[in-house]
Amino acid sequence: MDDQQKGNMDEERSFDNIDVHGIFIGAGCNRVFNTVAWGPSGLVAFGAYNAVAIFQPQAARILTTLPGHKDIVNCVEWLPRNKDIYKCDYGSLEEQFLLSGSADGVIMIWAYLPSHNKWRRVLQVPKSHEKGVTCIAGAMLNNLDGLFASSSSDGTVYVWEVGFPSQSGGDCNLSMLQTIHVGTRTMVSLALAELPGNAADWILAMGGLDNKVHLYVSERKGKFVPVCELKGHQDWIRSLDFSIPAIAEGRMEIFVTSSSQDKTIRIWKISFHSSLSDFTEEAQSIHNISVKTYIEGPIFKLGTSVWQVSLESLLVGHEDWVYSVSWQPPLKSCIDNNNACWIQPQSILSASMDRTMMIWRPERKTGIWINDVTVGELSHSALGFYGGLWSPKGDAILAHGYGGSFHLWKNVGLSVEDWQPQLVPSGHSAAVLDLGWAKSRQFILSASHDQTTRIFASWERHKDDKLEISWHEIARPQVHGHDINCMAIIKGEGNHRYVSGADEKVGRVFEASLSFLRTLQHTAWGHLGKQDVNNEDIQILGANMSALGLSQKPIYVQGSTTRASVASSQNFSDGMETIPEAVPVVLTEPPLEENLSWNTLWPESHKLYGHGNELFAMCCNHEGKIVATACKAQSSNVAEIWLWQVGSWKAIGRLHSHALTVTQMEFSHDDHFLLSVSRDRHFSVFLLEKNGIDEVKHELVARHDAHKRIIWSCSWNARHHVFATGSRDRMVKIWKIKETKSESTVTELLILPQFSSSVTAVSWSPRSNFKDDLVAVGMESGLIDIWRVSLQVMTPGGEHFQPCQRFDSVTASRIIGLDIYLCHVAAVHRLVWRETSESESSMLVNSSPTVMQLASCGADHTVRIFNVVIA
Repeated sequence: MDDQQKGNMDEERSFDNIDVHGIFIGAGCNRVFNTVAWGPSGLVAFGAYNAVAIFQPQAARILTTLPGHKDIVNCVEWLPRNKDIYKCDYGSLEEQFLLSGSADGVIMIWAYLPSHNKWRRVLQVPKSHEKGVTCIAGAMLNNLDGLFASSSSDGTVYVWEVGFPSQSGGDCNLSMLQTIHVGTRTMVSLALAELPGNAADWILAMGGLDNKVHLYVSERKGKFVPVCELKGHQDWIRSLDFSIPAIAEGRMEIFVTSSSQDKTIRIWKISFHSSLSDFTEEAQSIHNISVKTYIEGPIFKLGTSVWQVSLESLLVGHEDWVYSVSWQPPLKSCIDNNNACWIQPQSILSASMDRTMMIWRPERKTGIWINDVTVGELSHSALGFYGGLWSPKGDAILAHGYGGSFHLWKNVGLSVEDWQPQLVPSGHSAAVLDLGWAKSRQFILSASHDQTTRIFASWERHKDDKLEISWHEIARPQVHGHDINCMAIIKGEGNHRYVSGADEKVGRVFEASLSFLRTLQHTAWGHLGKQDVNNEDIQILGANMSALGLSQKPIYVQGSTTRASVASSQNFSDGMETIPEAVPVVLTEPPLEENLSWNTLWPESHKLYGHGNELFAMCCNHEGKIVATACKAQSSNVAEIWLWQVGSWKAIGRLHSHALTVTQMEFSHDDHFLLSVSRDRHFSVFLLEKNGIDEVKHELVARHDAHKRIIWSCSWNARHHVFATGSRDRMVKIWKIKETKSESTVTELLILPQFSSSVTAVSWSPRSNFKDDLVAVGMESGLIDIWRVSLQVMTPGGEHFQPCQRFDSVTASRIIGLDIYLCHVAAVHRLVWRETSESESSMLVNSSPTVMQLASCGADHTVRIFNVVIA
């Protein structure tokens, strides 16, 4: 074996040692009001499409997503809960457990091992609801045993007893105690608690569409029986929560609070009345209550005890539906004989569609409950809160909004309360259809059906004297009135620009504002490409949204200075068409939701008219001179591809080949060819040549019936005229263009083994100083594979682009399949690579291996970024 062959083998072997780390997940919360829970571990669980996402508030980062559900996750619940601390020793628990319910009626139990930061799926509850799960409420009996109840729109409430393993990795013992049929009066909120005393009696509160709070009680794990209905609310009950049991002035009592769409909150007191032996015969009959007893409140008996329910207080202050209400978690008050004493703070948190959260407390002198703290989201684009939660220690509160956003406030005051907003993770709240890296790789831009485009960038943050790089959303350039299907970043010289296409016939061109360019300089990679843009030439500070949300008008820099300041309203003569002024600012740290949703817009500079249907695909060539666009089509006349000249934005070509919608397009790396794939199962290759300043000569050189099903994706090799196509037929095929003086032809080089699911995304790595290439393949199942493709060239071309015509051999092998906890849970829509410099690689992994970054987006509403480490 000669030295050259040994060198080639060493080079190939390097790809055998690949490791992939997930470094960022951007996702929004499902638009459901029971889908977020804050656990004793300090982690927040929430529903993100079909997955349960876990984020850490301290780091403002989503850690992982838990795959398994087949439909939208509607509700989550931790066991033990924050309020179970008065009877559970959290320190002795090796694992904590999470329950999740989805829209197809399935409930799953997950286990979290804090010592190793590991998750596992324990089991799927054997009996599923026939329709969607609307709420899960649980409580612990002791360290290892608990109860939970689930409600569904199928008119049933299931009650389960669960025994958790004493050691990590064990199984749960699950037994169904009861099925409660509520009929057509669907219950959408539940609360479960243990009654005061040592009798192990339980109480279950239900609220739903009949405007009543229904109380059920159970004696020593027996059947739950209905005992009374609490009337007063005038609309649906949206939330219920019990305080911890208490003994006050010798009386045992527990409180339950309810919130409703009637904009009010009610606090009900359930107190021990007397033993059954002391109760009169008249009162022993629940249906024969005296007028005096009725005024004081309804009564019910359980075993040998009699309990009474009374309305403690009516809280009025919100101006819209109150979606959630919760008691502050217990606080430790004393330690008596090595036993901790826990008290229930008299604080209630409520969240409403009026865009506020309120903390209610009784006034010291009168005892009347008042609104003591109010926080909220003042941005006009916020559409209200779907829920509010306390942190385990009660020093922070979290809300999730209509648009999938989170809002966190923390009490940073010492002697006086001072609730300040904190950084939280963010992301799209609908399917993400497209994404791409900026021309100088500083940030990534994504487009989604939530009608926004978003920019994510890395940020350097100092923590414990260490430099950490974390990813955050730093701008929302476009907030639109239509679902956005595609976008293309304009490469080449000049300011950052992109074109987007939505469910409309118009393409829109956006240009970075001065405030964004200055913000970009504060990011971790802000120095990259800094020489490409002269900030002094940019005279647009930001943008304002029009009333219909379809266009974004520029805010110009005041006078001759370029300071980032608030634009005055005199810049707009058509003030009636705009909603409140945006305030573009230069950000020196990752922004909060209020700034993102309104103050980081980019101005729209041009519109592209010509297509007859909604835009669906677009791309830009590497020189940054031509943009190609295509729209949804059912005929060959509509399925044409339009070419636009960047700058003048004139239409310079219309390419005909396909009969149905073009799903993706991409220019070869030398901009010599344009490749397109379509729902008609064909790919087309067009030869492009400049013919003057404003004209491009184009010629169809190949059109192949390449796959048996829809072709979803395509990608060019970085060094050769070789490309890959991925299809619904679960195949990835690799093709080459053979060029002669007279013609260009396309031949098939290789077919990868059939994948487990439809192939929806393919991307060839940009790295050109390795002998072999990496190909990332995304599937409809959400899984991502990375393959090595070896193109043995007869005449090696080094790092430069070589449109070679002959190969000694073409081989492919699967290097790694990404862990399911890193992957998407629905179809991968796009994969894009980012090559890093040596200095960037050393910062990313603190060592010398080569690092490339791979970004992905999918139908599960997430944007994900991975470090691909090649040792």
